Amino acid sequence: MTTAAEKVQARITGTGSYLPEKILTNADLEKIVDTNDEWIVSRTGMKERRIASDDETNSYMGTEAAKVALKEASLSVDDIDLILFATVTPDYMFPSTACLVQKNLKATNAAAFDMQATCSGYIYALATAKAYIESGLYRNILVIASDKLSSFIDYSDRSTCILFGDGAASCVVSGSGKGLLISNAALGADGSLSDIIKVPAGGSRKPASIETVEAKEHYIKMEGREVYKHAVRRMEAASLESLRQVGITESDISYLIPHQANLRIIEGLAKRFQIGKEKVYVTIHKYGNTSASSCGIALHELMNEKKLDLGKRILLVAFGSGLTWGASVLTVTDK
Repeated sequence: MTTAAEKVQARITGTGSYLPEKILTNADLEKIVDTNDEWIVSRTGMKERRIASDDETNSYMGTEAAKVALKEASLSVDDIDLILFATVTPDYMFPSTACLVQKNLKATNAAAFDMQATCSGYIYALATAKAYIESGLYRNILVIASDKLSSFIDYSDRSTCILFGDGAASCVVSGSGKGLLISNAALGADGSLSDIIKVPAGGSRKPASIETVEAKEHYIKMEGREVYKHAVRRMEAASLESLRQVGITESDISYLIPHQANLRIIEGLAKRFQIGKEKVYVTIHKYGNTSASSCGIALHELMNEKKLDLGKRILLVAFGSGLTWGASVLTVTDK
């Protein structure tokens, strides 16, 4: 019988990310849509975003991010038992993008499946990996969150085309080793608000047709004001619940990594928590909103830029279509 002292605790032992080389600046957008740099920066905080080429498929980006995480975790693909791929922009409806990554990596020992929680995907995937690891079902899980949102953007719609970019994040979640303990995960959803961010066509409810293509229903549609209103409130609630579960307060957090959707949302959340700007890790000016990979890309950059002492805590929090939201406290550990 397992004692409390022997209980397995899931932790991130390696992180990774991948960002396409092509940069789409605000100046570039000025040439294709009625907007300007001052308008974009003042309302979103974004200055540029990365755009994947035709060859940089979602599975390719996820694979490259996974290679970095595996190297940081000092594991081979043969050590991986499961691949979780969080995305809203799969290469195909089926097979799963996780299976394509398994093929790319030659990770023949791993089960593989996709999961969809939009911009909350990284945190939902961490929660799922934590449950699998701590149940004893798997030893090492490769978590990938990746989206090629440029494939679903209408570049004549200035309300959405300025917001999104492409990118991938990954991490290895294991039951032992130094890294970041996944101390908890507080998840939530509200399907009654599913219409405020969506791609209307392309699923089984409204399959692709000449009419759906002509109506541009395969692109992201968003009610910006409604999104903003719910985003701050839901992320605040998830963060408070996450802190409550761990038994700490916001003063115990060394860094806050919020979903990089809009700088105003990030600043609003930090203000409610009374967290100083120096503790809020921001990448939105460089990459825009990369959906599921947003928090993971920021976490990888933070871990490679900062030296965090044992016991330091990072709070991840995200919000996305669905609606979905989630938060998780990560704690630096050496065992």
